Amino acid sequence: MTGSTPQTLGTSHPQAVDLHRLEVVHVEGDAYTVDVREHRLQVDQPLEAGGTDTAPTPTELFAASLATCVAFYAGRYLHRHGLPQAGLRVRTEFAMATDRPPRVTSMRLVIDTPPELPQQRRAALLAVASHCTVHNTLHEPPEIDIELAP
Repeated sequence: MTGSTPQTLGTSHPQAVDLHRLEVVHVEGDAYTVDVREHRLQVDQPLEAGGTDTAPTPTELFAASLATCVAFYAGRYLHRHGLPQAGLRVRTEFAMATDRPPRVTSMRLVIDTPPELPQQRRAALLAVASHCTVHNTLHEPPEIDIELAP
């Protein structure tokens, strides 16, 4: 994939610092590949939704994005304070709306901390993890433009 290196945005995005690119390409049916830098992911739909269930859905990746961001921030906190990361886990569940438009209506994340984490560090770890980039973005949504290529 070309153009995956962060670039400075022009004046149309004055608050953003770097432009990151990825590309999504149709494979077959409801399956798509996502190229991010030198990495390739795949998405699909479950059988009951008409897909072939070869990969997570985009919505599951959305939830995974938040969960992995929380885990990353928690892990960095532990590392910064010389605490072990073994046993760190983030469990996530989300609920879908039953009305329109289709959307995630709630998410619950539970951080399983390493057993050696001192009690006095738990609140700080939670505060740090709760301010991960994805969580912040959900609280202050970006401007989103969807357009057709010329």
